Amino acid sequence: MPTYLSPGVYVEEVSSGSKPIEGVGTAVAAFVGMAPRGPVNQPTLITSWRQYVDTFGDIAAGSYLGHAVYGYFLNGGGTCYVVRVGADDGGGEAASLATAHARIGDLHVRALEPGPAGNATTIEVTDPPEGSPEGTVRVVISRGDEREEHEAVPLSGRGNLVNVLNRSRLVRVEVENATGQLEDLPRGITSLSGGELVQVDVAEARIGPEDYVGDAADRTGFAGLETVPEVTMVCVPDAMAALQSGLIDLEGLKAIQLGMIAHCELMGNRVAILDAPPSMNAQQVKDWRTDQAGYDSKFAALYYPWVKVFDPSTGENTFVPPSGHVAGIFGRNDDTRGVHKAPANEVIRGAIDLEVNMTKGEHDMLNPVGVNCIRSFPGRGIRVWGARTLSSDPEWRYLNVRRLFNYLEDSILNGTQWAVFEPNDHALWAKLRRSIAAFLVNEWRKGALFGQTPAEAFYVKCDAETNPAEAIDAGQVTCEIGVAPVKPAEFVVFRLAQFSGGTSLVQEA
Repeated sequence: MPTYLSPGVYVEEVSSGSKPIEGVGTAVAAFVGMAPRGPVNQPTLITSWRQYVDTFGDIAAGSYLGHAVYGYFLNGGGTCYVVRVGADDGGGEAASLATAHARIGDLHVRALEPGPAGNATTIEVTDPPEGSPEGTVRVVISRGDEREEHEAVPLSGRGNLVNVLNRSRLVRVEVENATGQLEDLPRGITSLSGGELVQVDVAEARIGPEDYVGDAADRTGFAGLETVPEVTMVCVPDAMAALQSGLIDLEGLKAIQLGMIAHCELMGNRVAILDAPPSMNAQQVKDWRTDQAGYDSKFAALYYPWVKVFDPSTGENTFVPPSGHVAGIFGRNDDTRGVHKAPANEVIRGAIDLEVNMTKGEHDMLNPVGVNCIRSFPGRGIRVWGARTLSSDPEWRYLNVRRLFNYLEDSILNGTQWAVFEPNDHALWAKLRRSIAAFLVNEWRKGALFGQTPAEAFYVKCDAETNPAEAIDAGQVTCEIGVAPVKPAEFVVFRLAQFSGGTSLVQEA
């Protein structure tokens, strides 16, 4: 309380005692893979497909990253982070970008901006203004609205043309003759050309499991995503590109996907969306899932089969891993229904066909082992028809339960930071109970918790029983929270029976 020493009127601001908890975001994907250009091993926030193209380049052959990000936004994804791997760490630009260039006499000019953007650069060489020293020229470099003018620049000697132009923001130059000196330059306007996006070839990239798993000390690969707490989903579609090219085998794929799972379990607030290997029938996927992969995690979900989409880089249809499209469905589902709703029975936008059209018998074989199948239904489109994790624990069988708990835990964690260093007494316990209970009541009203009343849906216990004297002396405050999550209606059963027509079913009094 403040101390008042002189008469007067004083105004004080006091806390209401209510500390509302706000829900965190639930659908922010992270994509790890190869791209034609862009920063390497740096999680980069992307909010639209156009921004992805501007930063990392368009869809490229030999890589599924572009397809995954495009499918993510097409299916309702909002924001995502992209981590480019498998490129040189020097400049962040891969050799897949050809630089625009031109030759003017013995002067070789190349654009600083790699790729097609450099083709808009022009260099105009004219005679210098009257009265200028001999052996000088006038040079104007332009690209769009940018323009650099150099009047009466000497071709050789001190402050020569090469040194002047190499301070340009648009080009770099060098002399290509035996003497390394310029004697003269042809007059006229020269346009740079040859800047283009060369298709990425995964076989040339020589990418392996270590590029994806990365190094925790250097924050590369998955470890780089530890600095981005907003991420709730992790996808690595290009692991399949490496598998198809022969750079890795199924054991290498297992190493990458185990790295994804380990990262998600370590962070505790995100789910790994795994792709099944390509060109496998249902029986082969089951054998791979149970005998070779053997994953058991409540932080991972597996999807099969691949989907056919249009590939603008080739102008043809192609099969791609479904993880990017599925991640977009997660976002769409969360926006329209909520994280408590299982992200299933949703149409995959952009999917033309499936690599394997399964029968019900094949689906019956895969669903119990945690393979979420994608099915094509006549008149209803191609839909995600599974919502299970890869956990053997029945408590964490359903994906929406895992994601709901991730949401609740993160929201409560972020919304109760104010309690740190507060006096550990009954007043603090009551504030925590009120804040958490108010948050959970809102979630119950949204349909996220099971029960006809809040008392049936959750409980919050923070009192002397959960906080004995020894815990208080240790500086701890413990709040026990129990919630009843809703489970998806995975099996809808209607029981039909015959009864004799005309029989009275009126119950006797």
